[in-house]
Amino acid sequence: MAPPILKLDDIKLSFGGTPLLDGAGLQVEPGDRICLVGRNGSGKSTLMKIAAGLVEAQSGEVFRHPSSTIRYLEQAPDFDGYATVQAYAEAGLGPGDDPYRVTYLLSHLGLSGQEDPKQLSGGEARRAALARVLAPEPDILMLDEPTNHLDLPTIEWLEGELSKTRSALVLISHDRRFLEKISTATVWLDRGLSRRLNRGFAHFEEWRDQVLEEEEIEQHKLGRQIEREEHWLRYGVTARRKRNMRRLGNLQDLRAQYRGHKGPTGTISAAITEGKESGKLVIEADKIVKTYGDRPIVAPFSIRVHRGDCIGLIGPNGAGKTTLLKMLTGQLEPDQGIVKLGTNLEIAVLDQKREDLNPDDSLAHYLTDGRGENLLVNGEQKHVTGYMKDFLFAPEQARTPIRNLSGGERARLILARIMAKPSNLLILDEPTNDLDIETLDLLQEIVAGYSGTVILVSHDRDFLDRTVTSTIAPANPDAPDGRWIEYAGGYSDMLAQRKGVEDERKRVEKAERARAQEAAGPKSSDGASKGKGKLSFKQKFALENLPKEMEKAEKEIAAREAKMADPNLFTKDPATFNKLAAEMEKLRAEITRMEEKWLELEMLREELEG
Repeated sequence: MAPPILKLDDIKLSFGGTPLLDGAGLQVEPGDRICLVGRNGSGKSTLMKIAAGLVEAQSGEVFRHPSSTIRYLEQAPDFDGYATVQAYAEAGLGPGDDPYRVTYLLSHLGLSGQEDPKQLSGGEARRAALARVLAPEPDILMLDEPTNHLDLPTIEWLEGELSKTRSALVLISHDRRFLEKISTATVWLDRGLSRRLNRGFAHFEEWRDQVLEEEEIEQHKLGRQIEREEHWLRYGVTARRKRNMRRLGNLQDLRAQYRGHKGPTGTISAAITEGKESGKLVIEADKIVKTYGDRPIVAPFSIRVHRGDCIGLIGPNGAGKTTLLKMLTGQLEPDQGIVKLGTNLEIAVLDQKREDLNPDDSLAHYLTDGRGENLLVNGEQKHVTGYMKDFLFAPEQARTPIRNLSGGERARLILARIMAKPSNLLILDEPTNDLDIETLDLLQEIVAGYSGTVILVSHDRDFLDRTVTSTIAPANPDAPDGRWIEYAGGYSDMLAQRKGVEDERKRVEKAERARAQEAAGPKSSDGASKGKGKLSFKQKFALENLPKEMEKAEKEIAAREAKMADPNLFTKDPATFNKLAAEMEKLRAEITRMEEKWLELEMLREELEG
């Protein structure tokens, strides 16, 4: 085993009250791919900052190899003092680092380098910060929420870049799919302590549940032991006084251990407040168009959104997702076409920019809109501190200014406010940003069980696959031209359908080329037709039977399409839906292979028969 290049041991840190870190540790060896997971507020970013040397622990051992280099991607990069993005990114280079890496990374991240850092959007700022930390290729690369504000093409590019880096990685992210693809080890920060699993994030949740179950069993055993000791003290045969005093002391230690046990952080226990039932048809858009100057944002696009639909909207940054969303919800008039909204709509909106958050507001004032100490939740009056507890906020935080909250706590606060308002149409713009895995699970359950209609914009592939019933995506994701297509199912289903279309296009092009070659006539080297020889028995058999096999496969595809036509299948049984989609993809690929083989044999037959 290689010696560690970074080691934190028995790290303790408190800001008053319950310690944030109480014996946490982290060990990084060359080539490690570690994901750091835990609830919002558990101290993940703080532990990473201690490892990077940006925060000092109150006690514990911190070892960094003297020759190792560390780069840390913070959630809110500081651009002060830099005239351009290029200058900001190059400032991260060390002696001997290749300055061309900055140019390479900026170009792949969609930046020229000449942008003014003060004018960057959230996504552009994250890309600039990524270029700065990736360019030096450090020994240890620490990334705190690297996928926030990034679009899907950039996230997938980043996955490829990180998979081939020589740097050891320590990652904090809410993006399950990203962690599953990158990580090979998991460090779980829980109640101030850290535990390590030498397997990637895909195995984390099963392991976490097993650890908590074993902990509950041990706590139960401790309680039973205390009961036995108390019974002995009351009714047991008296022995020597000294022995009794020692046993009494042991009992007191056991009691202190039992009382001092901190159970796992609670789960959010809340349900969304649903409004009156909307009309069956929620939104109808007919050939809507939007352009800015000469650039088409939305080409003629039509859609009918029914009550109970959950629609995902994806695409690269700048493709026009927010513009299309605003047109569908009536916030923006189309240049052409008509948008009709259904009846009895009560709309709740989660904005990705969190623009309605006033940092000077207290939590209680924000949740109640300044209307006293109570709020109406599902038709019942509830005190604000009780409602805050449902979202894991302590009562003493009621008067805390919002500016003191972490990014994850702010996201949880906005979620609490939206869930208290009656609605039958949820508009969620990047709802997963900054949420921990457990809160993401809750949000997924809310969206899946919501009887109203949901339209969400997200770059979280796992969340899309688990929630949406259809996906709207640009027809040309590499160069958006205003054309949008609606696909059945989630992100993975959309990819499978696109692949099927692309395979079909290639098959048609290949067949056309073959027909063109056939029309030109097969020729030998001296220009004469061959006209000699014959097919083998195996080739003849294949030529006769391939059409039957293709017809059989087409029927199997039709049978699966009939099952998938049920609009409730994906919601009720997503596993079956995904299985059917995968089988259809495999069958289509097999048909393509058989068609190509049949075409090849038919051309050979014609050539041999002259």
